[in-house]
Formats: sequence, structure tokens, C-alpha cells
Amino acid sequence: MPRLEDVCALSPNLLALPYVRQLADQPERYGTALTKPGGVTLVDCGVKAKGGWETGVLFANICLGGLASVSLTWADFDGLRWPAVEVVTDHPLRACMASQYAGWMVKTDSYFAMGSGPARAAYSNEELFAKKLGGYKDTAGTAVLCLEAGGLPDEQTCLWLAERCGVAPGNMYILVAPTASPVGSVQIAARSVETGLHKLAELGYDIGKVESGWGLAPAPPVPGDDMVALGRTNDAILYGTTVHYTLKDEDSNLEALLPQIPSCASRDYGEPFGDIFKRAGYDFYKIDPLLFSPAKVLLSNRGTAHSFTAGEIRKDLLERSFGL
Repeated sequence: MPRLEDVCALSPNLLALPYVRQLADQPERYGTALTKPGGVTLVDCGVKAKGGWETGVLFANICLGGLASVSLTWADFDGLRWPAVEVVTDHPLRACMASQYAGWMVKTDSYFAMGSGPARAAYSNEELFAKKLGGYKDTAGTAVLCLEAGGLPDEQTCLWLAERCGVAPGNMYILVAPTASPVGSVQIAARSVETGLHKLAELGYDIGKVESGWGLAPAPPVPGDDMVALGRTNDAILYGTTVHYTLKDEDSNLEALLPQIPSCASRDYGEPFGDIFKRAGYDFYKIDPLLFSPAKVLLSNRGTAHSFTAGEIRKDLLERSFGL
């Protein structure tokens, strides 16, 4: 069990462990499969295993380092009633930027995946940690990594990841789910707050001023392949997500910043992401980076008690993307 002093230090890796143990210890309930390559705990949450919506909620909580609340609900998206994922956190930087953000490109001779989750804070080798997070590093001695991939890492890759995180194999936990899976749909929809924070950081805003985040996004229906799933999950964020941030700043700063935050501020806005991606030759770097943003943003200034909003939900594009 985590030590009290470590929990009090808000270690995202230790706070994520109870959720990991649920998935590992109850495979029949959550549709998971557990293996131990080289002593590393590897949990299949949708590659060969079935996974499920509840599994996705736990996976998302793990991605957020146990520092947020993730739940499934129903919501209205400008007239489209659809299942949704809601995220609330009072620790937005540590939960979203130091943990959930998929900033670790895991690449070996035999394996490729996008890595997110609290193990990033143990690895702490991304530029983001030095530039935006004050060099933060989680030194709890445990690492929990979430991989978005269509295959499972082999033993050599698992041990390589443990080495990179500076932990013993027995203290390394890896969870894997494809984009085209129930877990994939939920955990990506749960990136609402994180997507907006990353956009703020890209705009040069001091994200340390953000005190809390609250997001809501539609959970995309699961298609048969990852390419369609990639389009749907991005559309859910770009055209269906609403985020609310509480922060303290000058109203004039927020009013100047706000129009730049939503996805509609991008030159590539207005088409299903699959079409945008195809037009870019399937090269993410040819897409306007300012596109990757929530559809609608609300800012509440705790210093002045004023609130501001920008952006819109696009029911038409959600229906087109979801096959309605």
C-alpha cells in the first residue's frame, strides 16, 4: 500500500495504483488480461482482451494519476443526446500535464506507442517538464504507464521502459488499449481538460494560474479500425467538448486570450478530422497545431468573479463523424 507521506505528496504514480490493481485483480469483471513479462505488470485493456466502458473509466483515472474524478453520463450536445465522459480536477497541472498528456513517444526496434499516464513524471525527460512544469519529477519509485497501441509490448520493451523510468521491473505497471476500443473511446474523451491546458501552454499562457478544470466530451462509438477511431476521437474533442477553468488573472488578459483557445480559431477547423488528416497526407505535422483544442471554453476568474466563454458545439460534424 502507498505510504501516507507519499500520498500526501500527491504522487500520481502511487495514487494511480489502486485503479491499476482493480483492473489487474478483477479480469473477469473488467475484461482485462494480466501478464508479467520480466516481472513487469502488463495489463491488456483491449488489445486481445475485451475491455469495456467501466474499464475505460479506470484507465482514464490512471492516466490522470488518481488526481481527478472521471465519470460516464449522458449529455446534450447542441441537440444531440449522447453518452459522455466528465472529468473534474483540482490539480490540473499534475493530473493533466505531468500525467495524462500523451507526450512520450515510445519507440523501440520492435514496438511503437504513444505513452501517457503518471510514468511520464517518473521518466520526466520531456521538454514540457522543464519548460512548463518547473522540472517536476515523481520519485516515488513506482511507475504506471498507459499506452495507446494496437499491440502489446514484448519483454524487452517492458524492461526498457522500467529502466527509463528508473524503477525496478516489479514496480513497473503498463496498461495498453487501442484507439478503436471502448477503453480508447473513454480515455481519449477524458482528455478534455488536458487538451485545453495544452492549448493554453502553446499560446504562451502561464498555466500555473489555472486552479481547477471541468470538462465534458462525447464518448465516440467504437469503429472497426484505428484510423476511423482516430477521426472520431479527435472530432469528439474538436467539435463536442466543453471545458471550464477556474483561475486568477486580469480580466483584460482573459478577454484577449479567450478567442484563441477553442478549435474554431484554427485555419483547419470545420471538417471531420479524418478528412483533415487525409488532406494533410496523414502527417500530423502538416495540420495546424492550434486545431487541437476543445470546441467550447469557459473561463471563471476567481479574482473578479467574472466569467467568459468562446467557441461552439458542432452537432452537424459530430453526427457526420459518428455515422448518424
